[in-house]
Amino acid sequence: MTTVTEHREAVARATNGIVWLAAWPVMAVFVLSNAATPLYVVWQRELGFSSGTLTVIFASYIVGLLGALLVVGVVSDRVGRKPVLLPAMALAMVACVLFATASSVAVLAVARLLTGIAVGAAVSAGMAAVTDVGGPERKRVAALAASSAMVLGAGFGPLLSGVLSETVPGPTVTIFVLEIGLLATAFVVVARLNLPKGVGGRGPWIRIPAVAPGGRTAVLLGIAVFAPGITSTSFVLSLGPSLLAHLLGATNRVLAGGLAFVMFLGATGIQFAVRRLPVRTILLGGAAATTASMLTLVLSLQLSSLTLFATAAILAGIGQGLGQFGGLTAISASVPADRLAEANAAQNIGGYLPAAILPLSAGFLSDTIGLTAGTTTFAIAVSAAAITGGTIVAFPPQRDITRLTCT
Repeated sequence: MTTVTEHREAVARATNGIVWLAAWPVMAVFVLSNAATPLYVVWQRELGFSSGTLTVIFASYIVGLLGALLVVGVVSDRVGRKPVLLPAMALAMVACVLFATASSVAVLAVARLLTGIAVGAAVSAGMAAVTDVGGPERKRVAALAASSAMVLGAGFGPLLSGVLSETVPGPTVTIFVLEIGLLATAFVVVARLNLPKGVGGRGPWIRIPAVAPGGRTAVLLGIAVFAPGITSTSFVLSLGPSLLAHLLGATNRVLAGGLAFVMFLGATGIQFAVRRLPVRTILLGGAAATTASMLTLVLSLQLSSLTLFATAAILAGIGQGLGQFGGLTAISASVPADRLAEANAAQNIGGYLPAAILPLSAGFLSDTIGLTAGTTTFAIAVSAAAITGGTIVAFPPQRDITRLTCT
């Protein structure tokens, strides 16, 4: 006969499986988020645009994402996760069609804008849905599943895109056809999940996300480390292929996609490695990794070293992964379930805003003073932000942040 303990263990395994299944839509959307990365050099050659224009295309994604985060967190908490996530999956499929048929910079920008909207839904409502499925007993597992799904999807997108663009016909088409299939499965998963309906509420539907008082320190600490980390990975994704091609002489799209994959593989692996550590330790590690990444980036350009450039990208991924996981873990432990999506949105706005502004500025600056000088200026700015973030974590507004951990 099955003992009570065995039954509980079986239920726990089944629940954990559902938590990871609930993270699949997040991963599917994030596959799209960076799938265009190795293809920028193709479009740049065919359409003839500059590094500055390239970062505008990339930044349109951030505009869509930030715009979505002003809405979807509140809507998701009030009316439920599904009414946000299902339309987001549909928008992502439309973006795939636009990418596959793009013949102008404007179409690429619109495709990136729609992708940003879908990602905004994924990082707020999607991640909150994973926490909902896990319940109060599995908050840390849910944070790990949601965060690792995000970075793993972000890495697989450019890897698949780079490989397919070099090995099959239609270098700018095939990846997006495949992605439509992935999004279709994610749509089915969302439709079948048992998710809360929403709790209603008052106040404006479009607003800067407000965080419940008990979670404000958690969001602040998460932003302090997550923002420099994701800014560094955003730079690698937007201008990395140009640096590889023009300064380091590496033009193979598989290399560009593989580098992005390894960067986010580092972001994924580090989260599993530190999952039992205190939040404060995780965040301090993230700040240190991002600082080291920027120093290594500058050194790689001075020495024209592909190995050092790859090391800088991996360290950037580790910095983002630690900042993201530490922040999400702290938020899930501190914020009530009915305010969770809005808190997630607040952290992501704080992270993605500099991730849009600084790489965009670096792109136009590089058009004026050159890629090496523009990249060096960017690295100095991000290093300063990471050091500042680490200082905030080391001396937080509240004396004790160990309470922000959860089991």
